[in-house]
Amino acid sequence: MKLNLLRPFEAFPYFTMEGFKQSTGMENPEQVRMLLHRWAKAGHILPIKKGMYMSRKFFYLHSGEEGFSAAVSAMLQPQSYLSCEFILQRKGILTDVIYPVTAITTKNTRQIANRMGTFWYRHIRLDLYRGFDISEYHGVRVARARLPKALFDLLYLRPIPAVFRSPDFNLAEEFRLNITEFSLAERDEFEHYVQESGKHKMQQIHENFRRTIWRP
Repeated sequence: MKLNLLRPFEAFPYFTMEGFKQSTGMENPEQVRMLLHRWAKAGHILPIKKGMYMSRKFFYLHSGEEGFSAAVSAMLQPQSYLSCEFILQRKGILTDVIYPVTAITTKNTRQIANRMGTFWYRHIRLDLYRGFDISEYHGVRVARARLPKALFDLLYLRPIPAVFRSPDFNLAEEFRLNITEFSLAERDEFEHYVQESGKHKMQQIHENFRRTIWRP
């Protein structure tokens, strides 16, 4: 099955059909598609998305690493950054259950499930697509929201009844948000996004936090 042709790609998180053609010198697109299809069916490679694959060796060597799911999310939707539950859980803000990989995009909301996990992309308006840092995982650029932005995104996108936002209601306790230890700088950054959003709902949430958790 010409599996030796896969060896140059085993050290990388992904390869494309076009890259495979150039590396192997195979010029017939249909022949390449059929070969990759057979390899995927046999489990030698894993489809990431149309025209993009990962070798089985790379998957088994690296799938247990902390950055693996984050990198797959970035490969599936490069115009996105990790946020909401995914970031908050890893920072100890949410601790109750295991969440899918959650990311923010200016494209349509969608969910993708494959062998590598479940990936949920939530739409946000363009002027709020910010507040993240970029790192690399085996050459893949991965964007992660800073903690205040991950909290903002979660609350901005989640429907929250008005009664939960009242000054007498402990919203952080209701949603089991461990945000007591937010630094002053992190609180200020969260407030900055609240003001940028122009949403009365977010202003109510911020005021709730100030009354119940972030008292001066």
